[in-house]
Amino acid sequence: MFETLTERLSATLRNISGRGRLTDDNIKDTLREVRMALLEADVALPVVKEFVNRVKERAVGQEVNKSLSPGQAFIKIVHGELISVMGEANQDLNLATQPPAILLMAGLQGAGKTTSVAKLAKFLTERQKKKVMVVSADVYRPAAIKQLETLANDIGIEFFPSSTSQTPAEIAAAALDSARKRYFDVLIVDTAGRLHVDSEMMEEIQQLHKQLNPIETLFVVDAMTGQDAANTAKAFSEALPLTGVILTKADGDARGGAALSVRHITGKPIKFIGMGEKTDALEPFYPDRIASRILGMGDVLSLIEEMERNVDKEKATKLAQKVQKGKGFDLEDFREQLVQMRNMGGMMGMLDKLPGVSGLPDNVKGQLDDKLTVRMEAIINSMTKGERRNPDIIKGSRKRRIAMGSGVEIQDVNRLLKQFDQMQKMMKKVAGKGGLRKMMGNMKNMLPPGGFGRGGF
Repeated sequence: MFETLTERLSATLRNISGRGRLTDDNIKDTLREVRMALLEADVALPVVKEFVNRVKERAVGQEVNKSLSPGQAFIKIVHGELISVMGEANQDLNLATQPPAILLMAGLQGAGKTTSVAKLAKFLTERQKKKVMVVSADVYRPAAIKQLETLANDIGIEFFPSSTSQTPAEIAAAALDSARKRYFDVLIVDTAGRLHVDSEMMEEIQQLHKQLNPIETLFVVDAMTGQDAANTAKAFSEALPLTGVILTKADGDARGGAALSVRHITGKPIKFIGMGEKTDALEPFYPDRIASRILGMGDVLSLIEEMERNVDKEKATKLAQKVQKGKGFDLEDFREQLVQMRNMGGMMGMLDKLPGVSGLPDNVKGQLDDKLTVRMEAIINSMTKGERRNPDIIKGSRKRRIAMGSGVEIQDVNRLLKQFDQMQKMMKKVAGKGGLRKMMGNMKNMLPPGGFGRGGF
């Protein structure tokens, strides 16, 4: 996410960060580069103009001149303005109403609206312990109704049945009645999408809004449509009293223009960001964390939160006790770590949140994709239990058998064993006196001084 913008801005700001003194000339040159970086990232022109003007105002003022490190102060200004343009802070869903709280989803066809309904339902169920019902009022596409039913069944969410023989108003009324009678906390209504904004579509969703009076009206927009996303958002915000935006397919958007434009154009906060196709790939949108990622500073807070949610604490405790007792870290344990990594969005998903990773060469990044962990897991699965517990016995003929069984070359098996050996040594250090504390200290050192708040780096 944001690769293009991160590369351009990081290179530009790196040039100015070491300057002992900022002059009108070097500020002017840097601002020109920042402007070009934003335009190349498909950020809407009005947003670019205002952003650059605000940075310039602050950069030529006392804020930078009084600083001991003007270059760093300039980066801090850019960071602060990125946060400002994306909405200052995360805004939660407003569910403070007589149950069920109704969430109305709006957006164009293909934006990921139906998938976002399922993702949001799962988020509310698992993280906020809400009882959620979903319903599709898209009577024009039977496949959309079936898709939502399938997704709801997959994640164990209540699906209210509907059909193309009903009107959207009839479906909404029946679903609301059922949700009330069965004491659901939240009802999420999926509406019909079109390939483009049209008056008929807007009129239908306006009527639904009037009928349901939802506490949240969320606009779902595809991040990959760039500046068009901002234009579509503007049309919807003029037709509906939107309360927030869900930005989808952000994992496939290398530019980031939509994230920087939508809030400015609509005046509505981005509440969630979709980072993949899986039903758990929906995260609250934190402008400060996204700004840090855009500037190549990583997002360690989100990584720590993911670890808290996805790491099996019981298994982690057992592994720590096992290593501390001197029983060692074997390939069974290594495989378990690979599974845990996949649950946290894969290797690149984790590394993307660490500072400085954006600066890695493309050929290195290419070697860190999920295919690597899948291949490593396949190699371990091709071993016997005895080999996993005692890797030292894996020699010539065993390596050939393992390579054939997992469909890889012998060099790949050797590489895995070398990586395992390195991890085994690291685990011994962690198990040693104060090792875990040192490791957590290193994680905290990755955070910019002062945290991710607007006040500092």
